Amino acid sequence: MKFVSAVTTESEVDQAIASLVEGLGETGPDLLVVFISAHFTYVVREIVDGLQAALQPRLLVGCTAEGVISCEREIEDQPAISAAAGWMPEATLSPFILNASGTDWHTLLLNQAEFRRRVDAPADTLLFMLLGDPFSTPLDDLLEAFNHYYPGIPLVGGIASGGLRPLGNVLFVNDQVIQEGALGLAFSGQVEIDIVVSQGCRPIWRPFKVVTARQNVIFDLDGRAPLAWLQDLIPELSEEDRGLLQNGLFVGRAIKAGQEVLGRGDFVIRGVIGIDQENGAIAIGDSVMDGQTIQFHLRDAVTAQEDLEMMLIPQMFRDNPSGGLLFTCNGRGTRMYDRPNGDISVIQKNIENAPLAGFFCAGEIGPIGGVNFLHGHTATLVLFRPADD
Repeated sequence: MKFVSAVTTESEVDQAIASLVEGLGETGPDLLVVFISAHFTYVVREIVDGLQAALQPRLLVGCTAEGVISCEREIEDQPAISAAAGWMPEATLSPFILNASGTDWHTLLLNQAEFRRRVDAPADTLLFMLLGDPFSTPLDDLLEAFNHYYPGIPLVGGIASGGLRPLGNVLFVNDQVIQEGALGLAFSGQVEIDIVVSQGCRPIWRPFKVVTARQNVIFDLDGRAPLAWLQDLIPELSEEDRGLLQNGLFVGRAIKAGQEVLGRGDFVIRGVIGIDQENGAIAIGDSVMDGQTIQFHLRDAVTAQEDLEMMLIPQMFRDNPSGGLLFTCNGRGTRMYDRPNGDISVIQKNIENAPLAGFFCAGEIGPIGGVNFLHGHTATLVLFRPADD
């Protein structure tokens, strides 16, 4: 198994294609993953056709993005294309497209037989990769369908970014270029896959039990209104943490019911999006049920870096992966760190010289506690090795 990655910041299409072809070198990869900055939105077909003609990949897949990532740098706010080519002779790669053509999303997602027919994944599937358009795809419901119909199979990926309105994003698989729906890839066969999901948050205070909630609104935590707890607890924060609170308060919802000791990796993180001053309720960016456990969290650049470093520690005791793909939030990068290359510098420090391509997503997909979620402000990294490694 071999991977090669390349990146170009050439703004002319022909020059950009030539630069990528030169960087990737050998033709005939089994997989070519390409992430294209939104500057090239209207010439995606030309780029796809040029790369297919020059490199002759067995499978080409990718999307447009607000910014792209190479193995050495994160490129924001300028024309750029990042690509990773993989020669995976012992792996089986099975692409699929999901949209509501011929039916509606509700019917598709509730019909297990039709959903599995459209995905058509091999029985020994090890991993799904999914790229979706945020304006035309019910992403939370789509992930719920994958969790229900393909339980235990991890799913990684990201939501195309850069487009500010419907039909503003472009996704492609081989010669099919679409602007709505989602596309994906099932990996099976002789390949070893590691997934790192770094949410970049740290818990504060203690866990609370949700006594009363409806949809995404929490009315009662341990017998009191959430706002009452916050009013009592915020003065206990350090001056530094009170400063971080100005950037937003987050809620971690425990994934496993009844778990007594909770820490990083045991929560799915969601933002607090509203507070009702009259009844003290809080609204978060997710549904909540009575009896669930939550804990408040803070997020900052230092925590994000520490969390990613901690999640990467096991990789330091293994041979380098053949290659990887990175899906990171468009709220990270220089929006989070006070320097460029915040995430990729941490990754390369722990996984030296691994060929890699990635992009800044409008939402990142990755498993936490064996369940696939759509995240925000998160970095999802998938690493590939030969099965006999």
